[in-house]
Amino acid sequence: MEAIELDALSWKLFAATEARRIMTTFNIPANGGLEALEKALGLRLYAVINSQRTEWSGDRRRLRFFMDICRVQETRRRKGLPDFPCKAVGVDEFETFAATVDPRIRATCMHCPPDAAAGQYCGWEFTME
Repeated sequence: MEAIELDALSWKLFAATEARRIMTTFNIPANGGLEALEKALGLRLYAVINSQRTEWSGDRRRLRFFMDICRVQETRRRKGLPDFPCKAVGVDEFETFAATVDPRIRATCMHCPPDAAAGQYCGWEFTME
């Protein structure tokens, strides 16, 4: 259990650093709301190696992010290993990344291993306070 806690702390620190660097490098305004978050999510290191997408609710009050292909989980499956239960780490990571972009944004995990969702590895919903 201690290893997972350290992993979560590492990802939390990395997420904040990555968000700040993305915002600076690509001129994404602080407190830019869900639109700024969508742009920043598309510029994460994840976006280079994983298949991901975003979807807006009809009223544009909710942004959903889906990781359709996760190379870490795909590799584990090829090796016959179970999915890594990354939900606890992901909650800290995505909450921190979103709050760094705009502290009014709240992240909610819709599903993430060990949860199952057909055709997707993880799904997150972001809303404004």
